[in-house]
Amino acid sequence: MVGALGVVYGDIGTSPLYALKEAAKAATHNGGVLTNEAILGVVSLIFWALILIISFKYAMLIMRADNRGEGGIVALLALLHARNAQSGTWRANLLIIGLIGAALLYGDGAITPAISVLSAVEGLKVDAPSLAHAVVPITVAILIGVFLMQRKGTGFIGGIFGPFMLIWFIVLALLGIHGIAKNPDVLAALSPTYAVTFLLSQNFHISFAILGAAFLAVTGGEAMYADMGHFGRSPIRFAWFTIALPALVLNYFGQAALLITDRGALENPFYQLAPDWAHYPLVAFATLATVIASQAIITGVFSLTQQAIQLGFLPRMHIQHTASDEKGQIYVPLINWLLAAGTLGAVIGFGTSDALAGAYGVAVSLLMAITTLLAALVALQWGYPPVVVIAVNGFFLVIDCIFFAANFAKLLDGGWFPLLIAAVIAFLMLTWRSGVKLVEAARGALRQPEEDLIETAVSKCHARLPGTAVFLASAPKGVPLALTQFVKHNHVLHQRVLLVTVLIAEAPRIPDDDRVEVIEIIEGITRVILHFGFMQYPVILEGLQLACAQGKLPGIDLNNITYYIGRETIIPSEKIAGMWVWRETVFAFLQRNAERTAAFFGVPTKQVVEFGTEIEI
Repeated sequence: MVGALGVVYGDIGTSPLYALKEAAKAATHNGGVLTNEAILGVVSLIFWALILIISFKYAMLIMRADNRGEGGIVALLALLHARNAQSGTWRANLLIIGLIGAALLYGDGAITPAISVLSAVEGLKVDAPSLAHAVVPITVAILIGVFLMQRKGTGFIGGIFGPFMLIWFIVLALLGIHGIAKNPDVLAALSPTYAVTFLLSQNFHISFAILGAAFLAVTGGEAMYADMGHFGRSPIRFAWFTIALPALVLNYFGQAALLITDRGALENPFYQLAPDWAHYPLVAFATLATVIASQAIITGVFSLTQQAIQLGFLPRMHIQHTASDEKGQIYVPLINWLLAAGTLGAVIGFGTSDALAGAYGVAVSLLMAITTLLAALVALQWGYPPVVVIAVNGFFLVIDCIFFAANFAKLLDGGWFPLLIAAVIAFLMLTWRSGVKLVEAARGALRQPEEDLIETAVSKCHARLPGTAVFLASAPKGVPLALTQFVKHNHVLHQRVLLVTVLIAEAPRIPDDDRVEVIEIIEGITRVILHFGFMQYPVILEGLQLACAQGKLPGIDLNNITYYIGRETIIPSEKIAGMWVWRETVFAFLQRNAERTAAFFGVPTKQVVEFGTEIEI
């Protein structure tokens, strides 16, 4: 439970730095006045958003849709078996929607560190307005340090995340109690009538602006579902209902109570809750909390990238394991520095947390709506009554769509930024997925049937080379192109030939007993199929070691075998039906720059021989 506080609730736990402030400022747009009714309406709206979206929808409903304990948008896609759907079917359309949802997380990953750290550092302006010009440089320096730290791994500081955030939530609660004690009447806003009455009394534009700003209080809630596999459903729920939710509610109501008695605190009500002597320590404390929130979202993006690569939605990338005893500790250099570029660009380009608030929320609200839709389809697939599913999920989908519409109104104020990032990532995902299918179809046309290999081995290759050769195969049937090339040029075979295929299942993990499948084609030629879950890293050497340990591959010395791997050059062509040529060119670029097959699958470098093949698509 304490661990979940540091990872799952880091983002939503730092929302009090800016959420109520932005919602209250939205109430003053177009010459509006910040009345007591407006303050009570805003805090009531935030409270009920936390109850409906986080407590009911995510904690009680969405977290039921787990894939053997794992959550997140990729786990939902795996549950719906959308990965291998035929084009034009409803499952294929689901895949597109799901990939857009996954891409939105990258937009969220670029914005969250920017607005969190920036809003914390802006606390310096409360007591020292002359330091306003230093806020952006300090924020940039902190964020550069965060991204530089990634390659070292976070295991060495991961142990303090949970206890530190526990203290943070205690501080939030104490500050809130301090504010409420000065004006206990603010607790009347626990009634939803204040939120509903206030929204209905405003004109359409102001109501939408307030809804969009209030949504900032629930951003980060999606981590409850995405990180479910790391901590388990019960600890995450318990941490929310016993610590995170009470602390957040107390702090938001404390800020509202302060605003009722002192309108001048609107510029930064969070820091104004604290005594003057505590402002600078609180700035330092809040900055550390936002660094933890940033770390959590960066780690989540790394994990999502690995899952997407495993399931064939992104090209292979170099992935470093930063802790030998913790498989979840990974570092993806390319994604890290792309995220850094997006985050630093947001800080420098927008300059203040107020400006960034316009960019924040659009991606998250759309992701929440997509998650609700996919979870409803999973519930129907599992046999829940359609009437109940439509009523419950439909209710939450309507809420999600209202919040998305309110945030979409901020499109020109910065909402375009995360949507642009998401659009680029989604385009690359869909292009890669389509290109992989075209390449596999081209391989299938070139691939020899197993009967030809048997005939070659029996009648044409009278001489056998000593030792064992492993040929990596992309499909569990037919002859790998590398083996076809080898026999064509050398007219010989090794004494022992293993055709090894890696298959990624739609389950998060495959137990060791089910990991290895061995099929004897003829004497001396064996097909080995290695099964991995989408949360597991597919190391071929480990799979073969497991097969030997289980006695399925007797008499093989893994230190004295040669791996033959095909390296393909993709040639876009207008003559062959496929994607538009410009998209095929993009795919070819991605394929050329993807991580080498041998490196990605953990094949020992000194034992690799590559065969080049040109494939026209």
